[in-house]
Amino acid sequence: THVYQPIKMNKSFIQSILPAILLATSIFMVQCKNETPPAQAETPPPVQAVSKSAYGTTPAGQAVDKFTLKNKQGMQVEVITYGGIITSWTAPDKAGNYANVVLGYDSLAQYIKATPYFGALIGRYGNRIAKGKFTLDGQTYQLETNDGPNTLHGGVKGFDKVVWTASEHNVDNGAALKLTHVSKDGEGGYPGTLTSTVVYHLTDDNALEVSYEATTDKKTIVNLTQHSYFNLSGDFTKPILDHELT
Repeated sequence: THVYQPIKMNKSFIQSILPAILLATSIFMVQCKNETPPAQAETPPPVQAVSKSAYGTTPAGQAVDKFTLKNKQGMQVEVITYGGIITSWTAPDKAGNYANVVLGYDSLAQYIKATPYFGALIGRYGNRIAKGKFTLDGQTYQLETNDGPNTLHGGVKGFDKVVWTASEHNVDNGAALKLTHVSKDGEGGYPGTLTSTVVYHLTDDNALEVSYEATTDKKTIVNLTQHSYFNLSGDFTKPILDHELT
């Protein structure tokens, strides 16, 4: 037989047991917080398709940026705004290991000093124009000469030696960069103000697509191209004499 006696809940009684109640509640809360939550799969960080960094400054004080394009396979293409130059392009070998396969320099100063057109965009006109002259609609134009008596790859200051305006270009497949340059009427001896746009598109299936577009306000000549040098071994101490291309 149990006899229950009512407890008188006066103020002094409550004050006497309150510390014990708080302590028990605190222990319960700590135990609940220390319980290990169920494991959840970590979400990998998103791949940054196009990133930008500073690359240097030209002698004229123009800032040059480097843009890195990366696709889902891990291929990367690095482009600087000076000359639209591809400074690096990684590609996989038969074992799936990625390495740089294009020639270039280590600094902006080297690109400015030497001119084998490593990785550069070429314009206004790729290749040579004999004696720097051409005739259009009965008018003869004299261009700057920079290859003996001839004009080579646009002249003294071709598109490989200008700082292009760059912006990320939205694509559904891979990463892309848009470059724009405006050449004023008469520059290098060429007629017409020419606005050129080049898009480098690195696709997710490891292709680099280069597209060119040009508009002019006067009839002119134009021949745009890209001037990368390749060593597909990924080891620049090795020659390319054993390369076989299909």
